[in-house]
Amino acid sequence: MASTVLATVTKTVTAKAAAATTAASRAAKQGGILEGANPSKYDSKNPIIIFIIQAGIIIIFCRLLHYPLSKIRQPRVIAEIIGGILLGPSVFGRVPGFTDAIFPKASMPTLSLAANVGLVLFLFLVGLEVDLRLLISNWRIALSVGAAGMALPFGLGCAIAYGLYHQFRSDSGLVPISFGTYMLFVGVAMAITAFPVLCRILTELKLLQNQVGVVVLSAGVGNDVTGWILLALCVALVNAGSGITALYVLLTCVGYVLLLVYVIRPAFLFILKRTGSLQNGPTQSVVALTVLMTLASAFFTGIIGVHPIFGAFLIGLICPHDGGFAIKLTEKIEDLVTVFFLPLYFALSGLSTNIGLLDNGITWGYVIGVIAVAFVGKVVGGTMAARLCKLVWRESLTIGVLMSCKGLVELIVLNIGYQAKILSQRTFTIFVVMALVTTFATTPLTIALYPPWYQKKLAAWKRGEIDWDGNRLVHEGSQDDDPEEKRDMHETQNVLVSLRLESLSSVLNFVSLISGDKGGSADRIAHPRSEDSKDAAQRTSLISKRLKVHALRIFELNERLSSVMKESEVEDYSSKDPVVSAFRTFGQLNRIAVSGEVQIVPEEDYVETLNASANDRGSDLVLLPWSNVGTVGEAPYSSFLDTTSESFGSASYNQFVRQILATTPCNAAVLVDNHGENIAQRSLSPRRINTTPSTLSTQHLSATPISNQYHHILFPFVGGPDDYFALRFVLRLARNTNVTATILYLETAPSETQAAESSEESQRKDGIKVDASPIDPTANDRDQAFFKSMKDSVPVELEDRVIFDTTEQEAHTDVVQLADREFSHSSTSVSNICVVGRGHHRRAAMSPGPTEISHALGELAAVLIGKVNASVLVVQANTSGIEAQ
Repeated sequence: MASTVLATVTKTVTAKAAAATTAASRAAKQGGILEGANPSKYDSKNPIIIFIIQAGIIIIFCRLLHYPLSKIRQPRVIAEIIGGILLGPSVFGRVPGFTDAIFPKASMPTLSLAANVGLVLFLFLVGLEVDLRLLISNWRIALSVGAAGMALPFGLGCAIAYGLYHQFRSDSGLVPISFGTYMLFVGVAMAITAFPVLCRILTELKLLQNQVGVVVLSAGVGNDVTGWILLALCVALVNAGSGITALYVLLTCVGYVLLLVYVIRPAFLFILKRTGSLQNGPTQSVVALTVLMTLASAFFTGIIGVHPIFGAFLIGLICPHDGGFAIKLTEKIEDLVTVFFLPLYFALSGLSTNIGLLDNGITWGYVIGVIAVAFVGKVVGGTMAARLCKLVWRESLTIGVLMSCKGLVELIVLNIGYQAKILSQRTFTIFVVMALVTTFATTPLTIALYPPWYQKKLAAWKRGEIDWDGNRLVHEGSQDDDPEEKRDMHETQNVLVSLRLESLSSVLNFVSLISGDKGGSADRIAHPRSEDSKDAAQRTSLISKRLKVHALRIFELNERLSSVMKESEVEDYSSKDPVVSAFRTFGQLNRIAVSGEVQIVPEEDYVETLNASANDRGSDLVLLPWSNVGTVGEAPYSSFLDTTSESFGSASYNQFVRQILATTPCNAAVLVDNHGENIAQRSLSPRRINTTPSTLSTQHLSATPISNQYHHILFPFVGGPDDYFALRFVLRLARNTNVTATILYLETAPSETQAAESSEESQRKDGIKVDASPIDPTANDRDQAFFKSMKDSVPVELEDRVIFDTTEQEAHTDVVQLADREFSHSSTSVSNICVVGRGHHRRAAMSPGPTEISHALGELAAVLIGKVNASVLVVQANTSGIEAQ
């Protein structure tokens, strides 16, 4: 009996042990949620799942918050700070189970690691954005504004630090530090300026090229560098066990900076030159080398007792800005850092912020006091320093307000203090509220103090054009009194061109036509030693005065750091831009007075930028090439493969053209180039490509001979101010000996129904220059008289190349047939151009119905574009300067 029981027990124990061994050796479940696993439960062996959930919530939440804040022109950092606070214990943390499920304490090291890697890379980008050349070129005013903008808030910060230190030093989580170290940290937190956010605000408000923007940016560079040095000293004092250790840390940092400047930077520049990275942008190997240098520098400054971000910042500082290298390197790195890593870092700040700790009157008193000290110290210090540099009071006050911007740099400083246990969670929250308020107030206060109308008035006053009350001043001997400077009001001599890469060839060709003949042997340049050299110089001077063309290439200002850097270095960017350089070379070769510039503005400001440039330069004509890809901004090269016909369906680009034509301060022309093809006959099927291993077939390409390149212009004259200006413009183009022109007067007799429909339609069309008044019965008589006077006044040298004719036109199909019949006489070496006036709504129904293109360019242009084998030039007159003669 006993043996039986023993056998049974032994068998049972053996079976359980075997089962346990099998269960232990069996692999973990791999089915995930299919086997009932909870993805939000933190697993130390697989932390990526909860990290993805956290990152997704943070990024989406910050993006949603930024959308409404962007409408009041607030920087993204505001949304990221608020998003972090809302996700932290202040709001969502009060929801039962939210923090434990989404942000459990065990998962924080993983989130913190990713955020700090991003912080290191971001501080590298901040150093890369700092251009020390700006500080050197404006060192006097930068030194005074920067020093005063730091000294006063630093002093006030030291004063309020006394109260903060004694009031909150008993809070939990603090390390025992001396008041001197605490005072140094609070002073730095009060004195520092958020350079990256400041750049963004200046760019959005179009102040980077203004005197205020230059002063603020120059002072901000020095302020930023000085602030990081003081913060490094503060961290070294906290981490050091004794004063002598802190001195060793400081000396080591100085030695490391000298090593970077005099050894590492020259070697780095040598590598960049050898690899062509300065001229052509960084190669992948150079990017890898730069990232490794950043990590190595962060590692070194971390192990000597200073925060790793200082090492990354120093590597950014030593990177060159020559050839746009810093901008191109930023483009390689910035998106991943700003989109993914930075929101994680600010979310961590929010998780450490608890508004609920501000629970008594003393604490709120210190909140108000810290905000007042930070704001008043910066504003008063910057304002007084700028005023001493002889800026007007309103400019000076604007500079002071801009210097008070804290932003994300302040958050980084506060997080360093919180991690070093200099600040408790309560004092950390106080300073976060201060950073939020001062950053939020910067943009609206700047707009109120320094609006665009005041900027224009101040600029005119400084140029001596007006007195302080706005009255225009007349100077003796001014150019307005010189009769040789007075131009015919109908003569086009000052042209503004909107320059785009895909339309460069058509713009160059058209500018060459406007400039007229350059002369032949009669205009040969004389030798400097000959007696005719002065006469030759005078002839050259007259030629240069014949036409002035300014090219404006606009890039979109987006949220990327590289875009802001381009705007801050726009002068260098303009001088080295390949499209603008090609335009300048074209002008030199064709003896045309040309200039060019690049501007980087938000897409919604394109129209205002073009009109402001035309107004400032007193342009007679704005030439706008039609986009082949239908985008307002410049498109990538791959988009150029799209057909031109597809671009006419772009509602955004049609609206852009309508706004330009509705608001332009001078005459305007839109050039729709067919690139030598009949758009209507283009094949929509893909071209068959030879895919043999050797090369792609290019037999379909043929070179167009330029030696026999002539131009034939057809101008269907209907009447109205636009056609009056267009007729004069066609006759100007006909001064070229390689241009012929046919001017057709289209006689129309609109019925009463057509007239009523035309008047009703004209009132409905937004953005088109129309005549909504009743049909003038004398309009035909005026049009005929103008046409006859222009025909009779044609110079003798143009009579054999310009033909005036009259024809009847009853429907829109007649215009197309007339154009086809006219251009059918042209040879393959002739470039056909059809010039039309934009406003034709009061004469006859030109198109079968309103379309996007007819709303933008007029009904006659809508009929011709894509139907005739010619480029179409749509002309609009500035009715304030054109008289219907």
